[in-house]
Amino acid sequence: MKRIHCQTEYCVNCHLCALACIAAHSESQDLLKAMTREDPKPVARMWVEEKYPVSMAVQCHHCQDPKCVESCIAGALYKNEQGVVLLHEEMCVGCGTCQAACPYGAPKLITLDGRRRALKCDLCQGREVPACVEACPNLALTYEEGR
Repeated sequence: MKRIHCQTEYCVNCHLCALACIAAHSESQDLLKAMTREDPKPVARMWVEEKYPVSMAVQCHHCQDPKCVESCIAGALYKNEQGVVLLHEEMCVGCGTCQAACPYGAPKLITLDGRRRALKCDLCQGREVPACVEACPNLALTYEEGR
């Protein structure tokens, strides 16, 4: 299965990956429109970890044996036939067990419309290459078979 990999030696902390993620998960698919006209504002499903001088994009690793799926008390997380770990957002109760169980801390807990819930990378389902990978100017992010 293909996964996103981050090579920290090439990451320059530009956050273009996060901006591309926001645009890709917005209604308009346009960053400017998403940030100025859409309500609620779309949220990146990944983030950039900054520990100067090293930075890296952090997103779901779509593990072979995902602990987040095992820990989800609502049954909102599941692994599809292709091995992608996905989230039924409407089923999420926002308890945070997925984030605690994930060795990467990849699921993010957010409050949207007064309701707490998790968000996580879905590998931009429907796209050939995830938006974050396409946007990375230094090729720090790659989309390739798992290592």
